[in-house]
Amino acid sequence: MRTHGWGGATPASDDEAIERILDAASDAIDERGADIRIADVARTLGVSRQTVYNYFPGTSSLLEAAATRSAMRFVQRLTEHLAHISDPVDALVECLAYSLEWLPGDKHVQLMLVHDFTKASTGVTSEMGFKFGHALLAGLDVDWAQLGLLASDLDDLVEYLLRILQSFMIDPGRPPRTGEVLRAYLRRWVTPVLIAETSERRLDAVGRLSSRLR
Repeated sequence: MRTHGWGGATPASDDEAIERILDAASDAIDERGADIRIADVARTLGVSRQTVYNYFPGTSSLLEAAATRSAMRFVQRLTEHLAHISDPVDALVECLAYSLEWLPGDKHVQLMLVHDFTKASTGVTSEMGFKFGHALLAGLDVDWAQLGLLASDLDDLVEYLLRILQSFMIDPGRPPRTGEVLRAYLRRWVTPVLIAETSERRLDAVGRLSSRLR
């Protein structure tokens, strides 16, 4: 760990140094979004740019680490919020509604959803967004397997949910829907999709079982 600078308060470990760098990067993201520079982060911390580079090789890796940390915290909050909701429609509706109510004020999670750090391109279906979305759905108290949905199906469902989030983030409506109005709207359009998909899976399962019994 480098000890020079740090505003006179040297970190006690590399882990603390990383956390302080990420804190400074997070403040910069709050101010400027993804348009941050290593020099700005270093100046905030009272260290040289090389000190920051010792922990993060470039702006992209720093952005990814800051966005990932914030996304993990958000997923934890959302998972706790959705705990004990076993009905799939209720879970998906509340997942979307809670996210839509939280995301406008969280530039870090927005960054995670739209940025592909390995390709320096944007798109709501970023690899990181998929990973966090899949982990979230898999961690719910919903028995997806009983509904006939496999891991690959959850990936498709994650993409569907991410595209809904993107649409609302681009244009939340006039006026924007909130609270129970938002939840009722989401329920109206999410329910038929999920019912149609799970019903088809059940019919397929029944058909396969009937074939075996013949």
